[in-house]
Order: sequence, then structure tokens, then C-alpha cells
Amino acid sequence: MNHDPDAAFDSGSIDQAFTRPSPYGTRAEPAYSGALSFLRRRYSKSLQDVDVAVVGVPLDLATTYRPGARLGPRAIRAASVSLAWCAPYAWDFDPCERLHVIDWGDVLFDHGRPERIVDAIATIFAEFVRHGVVPLALGGDHFISYPILRALSAAHGPLSLIHFDAHSDTWRDESGRIDHGTMFFHAAREGLVDPARSIQVGMRTLNPEDHGFQVLDARWLHEHGTAACIERIRQRIGDHPCYVSFDIDFLDPSCAPGTGTPVIGGFGTHQALQLIRGLAGLNMVGMDVVEVAPAYDHAEITALAAASIAQELLAAHASRFGGRA
Repeated sequence: MNHDPDAAFDSGSIDQAFTRPSPYGTRAEPAYSGALSFLRRRYSKSLQDVDVAVVGVPLDLATTYRPGARLGPRAIRAASVSLAWCAPYAWDFDPCERLHVIDWGDVLFDHGRPERIVDAIATIFAEFVRHGVVPLALGGDHFISYPILRALSAAHGPLSLIHFDAHSDTWRDESGRIDHGTMFFHAAREGLVDPARSIQVGMRTLNPEDHGFQVLDARWLHEHGTAACIERIRQRIGDHPCYVSFDIDFLDPSCAPGTGTPVIGGFGTHQALQLIRGLAGLNMVGMDVVEVAPAYDHAEITALAAASIAQELLAAHASRFGGRA
């Protein structure tokens, strides 16, 4: 980690999204200037020797209430600059030292051709799988998880899903619809995820069907706490390949107002970070943080929460490796 005070006057320490001399490590850059990328990681379309690709998926056509999550990836990247100068404090290592992390940019698709969106997203993520790169997706509405899971499960088989949300997103639906409240119903029915090895946490909206998922709703989590929840997650998942999906509305609207479907009675950022840290060592093959809608945010608190959760997911993934992956 570079804390040299003279680095502020080194032209190589600015615009690190393009000028970073090494893909590894953490270097300070003025948070108020410079080219934006997630955690100031290098922008690159090359997947050679890459461990994790941060990928924006700016879709919000599947929202059922307030739109705007297509601007989420941009907002999360912008908020991440305040985190980029040092490693996350609760870990005894820098995940960017252990992992070669790039910011791949955003997935391109035609909003005027919604029938092609699933294939467009899945095709891009299949490339990450083909190169052995773990994707960390920034949403976008929560529907983006479905095409990502389709790409990942083609390589890994039915995945374990670890899902943090105010909503179950497993309401029954007809095949082929784009809806951010039903994609995990489709994912389970199509064998993309294995409900018997999956867990959903934080729900506080009514769905009488669990479809075989273990559901620890908000009442359970508030009563039993994060330690008990982490224990349940680890028992359920084991070492099975898993996908971690974090909807920002898991947080209470007081902590994350900038989302399309806020639900009161949720959780604080401290609890969220504790839960993510509890995933250390699990076999994560993909991750996402979704549903940030900056038009409803205040002082970037939602975007900052999302960026922090994404950084902790990187650390939880990196904890599986004793050195560089």
C-alpha cells in the first residue's frame, strides 16, 4: 500500500483506472478527481490472468415500482473512490493484493429489444466463466441475477444462492417475463440454483411459498442476530459453489433510501457488513450488489453502502486464498 506523501505529486498516481502501474495493491488518489472506476481498479476488457471482474449491468426495465437502477453502476463507482485509498479495515489483508481485480465496464444491450436482453447479459458472463474470472456485478435491477446465474450454472451446475433482500423474488410467474420479483422462481424451476442448498435472508414482504429455499426473514434475523444467521448460512452452503446476491433494500430505508422498492423494518450497514464478513472462505463463483437507484438517494449514502458491501464481498472471496489467487 502506497502512503508516500510525495505520491500526490506523481502523475502516475492520478487516473489509476488507466495509469495504474500494477494490477495489484492499493494506492492513494484524490477522491475528488481522476477517472472513475470501481475502487480505482484498472479499466480493461482483457481477462488474461484476471481473478475478479467488476461489471456494471445498467438494466431497470424489470422494476415494478420506481425506475432508475440503470444509473446504479455509475453511482456505486463514484462512491467507491472514498474507499479506494486503503484496504477494508476489518480484514488483516488487502483483497486487491491477493486478487487481480479489474473494472470491465458495463454490459451493452439494446433497451429497445427487451427480448434479447437475457441472452446479451448471459453471453458476456459466459466469457468470464470461460476465462475462470469471478464476476462481481453492479446493478441495475435485481433481474440481472437471472442471466448471470444462467451463465454460471452452465459451467458449475446448480448453484447455492445466498440472497440478502427485503423481498423473496420467488413469486410465481409465467415463463419468459422480465420481472425483478420473480427471477429466483425461474432460476429454481430451471435448475440454475438448488433451493435445498440455498438461503434467503431479511425478507419482510409476504410470499406464502418458499419453493424449497431456507428463508430467514427479518423477524428471525432481528431476534436471533447475525452470528446465528452466519452459522445457518455456512451449514446450508458448505463448500458448494455459491452465488451471493445482495439487494440494497435489505438495508432499512434510513440507511439506503436510494432504491426502487424500499421496505421499512430492515437492517443497518453494520449488520450487513457483519453478514458479508461471515461468508469468508465460501466457494463464491459470482456476486452482485443490485437495486441502487441514485435519483432517490441522499448524500450518496445508498451508493456508499453498496460500494462498501461490494468491497467486503471482494475481501470475503479473497479470504479463500492464502496469497494471490
